[in-house]
Amino acid sequence: MSGITTHVLDTARGRPAAGVSVRLEFRTGHEWRELAQGTTDADGRVRTLTGPSIDAGTYRLTFDTAARSDFFPEVAIVFEVKDAQQHYHVPLLLSPFGYSTYRGS
Repeated sequence: MSGITTHVLDTARGRPAAGVSVRLEFRTGHEWRELAQGTTDADGRVRTLTGPSIDAGTYRLTFDTAARSDFFPEVAIVFEVKDAQQHYHVPLLLSPFGYSTYRGS
């Protein structure tokens, strides 16, 4: 299993958001280094952004939401991995004029 996974739910339509481009980056100092890119599947998930092991540190998931939101062309979620032995699932709940996120399981 990937150490970091995500999925996007289109709350306005009440279903997964397929076809959303996602980029994963890792912060080194003041710079961001791209680690992976993916696209949500029919279930709205990206399961293959990393291998099973990840490093502790600060990560950023950026979602290309322009086709799904009239107000947010992209959403960036920055989060910190403190225990690299755990799995980190970071969902995005998206509507045309708002979004929310949380640490999933």
